[in-house]
Amino acid sequence: MLTNFATQRKSVKKMTGFEKFMKDESFNNISKKEKLTVSRQKAKMEKFLGSIADLTRLPAALFIVDIMKEHIAVAEAQKLGIPTIAICDTNTDPSEIDFPIPANDDASKSVEVIIAEMIKAIEEGMGERKMDKEADREREAAAEEESGERGEGEKSYAVAGEEEEGDAPTAAKPANKKPGAGGGTRARKGGPKKSAE
Repeated sequence: MLTNFATQRKSVKKMTGFEKFMKDESFNNISKKEKLTVSRQKAKMEKFLGSIADLTRLPAALFIVDIMKEHIAVAEAQKLGIPTIAICDTNTDPSEIDFPIPANDDASKSVEVIIAEMIKAIEEGMGERKMDKEADREREAAAEEESGERGEGEKSYAVAGEEEEGDAPTAAKPANKKPGAGGGTRARKGGPKKSAE
């Protein structure tokens, strides 16, 4: 399932398309046989793909209860580089698993206890991640606000500096005098000054 994830996503889209079609008014206009065919296809897809309908990307980690029974999932996770967490019984090889949990994978009580702890840890991690994101947003907003205030301060300082420079006496420039025009004795750029004949 993991190695052909793109194909699985197409199937999930098809299944959601069937669901939308069944809710639509046009579903009532088709024949009984077509309705039955559509509902059977949807039920079959729901059975195989219902649990991964909300999975939009590959998982960051994989939790496996029985690695003997789910050996294909272990192989796919290794192929894709997805870390695996698994309950390893005495009849399994824990070297294939990244984070093995030694426990009895046949007893339902053992599996319930481990899964309950995993759920608590996941919820705690999600809560911490949410708090970290909110703190990052607050820091970014404060940094933007500070840089905005600093930018305004620099602008006012620059305007004040220009006003001070405007007050300083400047050398008087001759009005409308072009270089080389009039009675200047300096030679032009193109060579010596020609005398009028």
